[in-house]
Amino acid sequence: MRHKALIIGGGISGLSAAYYLSKAGIRPTLLERKSHLGGVIQTSVLQGCLLEEGPDGFLGAKPWAMNLIRELGLADQVIGSNDQSRITYIVKNGQLVRMPEGLMMMVPTKVMPIIETPLLGWGTKIRMGLEVLRRPRGPQPDRSVYDFLLDHYGKEAIDYLAEPLLAGVYGGDPREMSVHSVLARFVGLEAKYGSLTRGALAERKPNASSASPFLQTLQGGLGQLIEALRPSADVRQADVETVENTGAGFRVRANGDWVEAEHVVVATPAGDAASMLRTLQPEASKLLSAIPYTTSITLALGYRKATFDHPLNGHGFLVPKKERKYVFGCTWVGNKFDFRVPDDMVVLRCFLGGDAMPLSDVALVAAARAELRSIMGVEAEPVFYNVARWPDSMAQYTVGHQARVARIEELVRMLPGLYLAGNAYHGIGIPDCVRMGQEAATNIIARNAVYKPTPQPA
Repeated sequence: MRHKALIIGGGISGLSAAYYLSKAGIRPTLLERKSHLGGVIQTSVLQGCLLEEGPDGFLGAKPWAMNLIRELGLADQVIGSNDQSRITYIVKNGQLVRMPEGLMMMVPTKVMPIIETPLLGWGTKIRMGLEVLRRPRGPQPDRSVYDFLLDHYGKEAIDYLAEPLLAGVYGGDPREMSVHSVLARFVGLEAKYGSLTRGALAERKPNASSASPFLQTLQGGLGQLIEALRPSADVRQADVETVENTGAGFRVRANGDWVEAEHVVVATPAGDAASMLRTLQPEASKLLSAIPYTTSITLALGYRKATFDHPLNGHGFLVPKKERKYVFGCTWVGNKFDFRVPDDMVVLRCFLGGDAMPLSDVALVAAARAELRSIMGVEAEPVFYNVARWPDSMAQYTVGHQARVARIEELVRMLPGLYLAGNAYHGIGIPDCVRMGQEAATNIIARNAVYKPTPQPA
């Protein structure tokens, strides 16, 4: 049997491609190695607490996830983050210090909070103030996020603002990250204004406080989205080994058998895609294998509120690399989103990196509790915990990423009917993954319309 469309990978990118294909009347077959769909999007419930084991929301400023949710009839389930209570702390010298107000990522837009913050010394504060005098130098070549921000604000601002913020999103090292790929907006501000601060102030939107919430999610968890997408494809659990060109399409070796398809969407991590395409397109395979990934762990700790011994004012804290042991950061779940934690419970959601991967679950909980005791003074005994391990799950956009991806896409275009989607290319968040899946589906639909075989006369 020859399939019209075959999707490899059942994460949000592959499922989005399946949905838009199915909507257009092309029923795809989806091959997923794991026993569950959704990739890192997994929602569970323990003792009445809704736990996101992967991402807990998506950026409301990017439209693709919300567009999909509306089409699925889930718009009435959308909730926003409680931005009115959004306070984030940074750990400095083992203590929680409130992050200054008015920061756009790490770019200051208010004077007094920077002057008053104990996070930074006076040398850094003066340097950040003088940054506003910089003049534009035009477009600059790609460089590391570290070098870019060091040039503007200095090392201490990176250590106690930029690094913990970026580690919380990407789980990577600013010395390796591509500024053109990770902070493209700020690269544009630098080219236009010279000063990031002056650029941020000049382009700050009026009435920003009335905008949609910073993060959005679904009341019943992001697992609702996966369940709504599940019927969009014929799903088979299969381990794909390779993709080959047949001249009239492709054939895919999965679980030792060959499956033929006119169109193939590879919606897997870059390393898996590299392995599948090694014979079909060796150069693209080599470039894909050069996209690194980092490992993350999400640990949820549930407490009875009556026993919890720390005030929770804000959404949580981040731990700079200079202060870090295992925990990168911690979200106070009930404060960040409603409909997550019963009134008599408290849930702390801790994020840890690959260094913690060798630890058993019990050792992991012990390590996290020791750090929470040191940072927050929490002595209470959790009544439950939930560990989610995500090996090699967070794509890293290292210096030269844009050029690397452009070449990969150029090579893949030489194989009509083959498409790539996922978090390895143009954005790691849910909206960007949805967009890439939708674009792959749109291309298949367009090709199917153009290349429909002409009926032969009887």
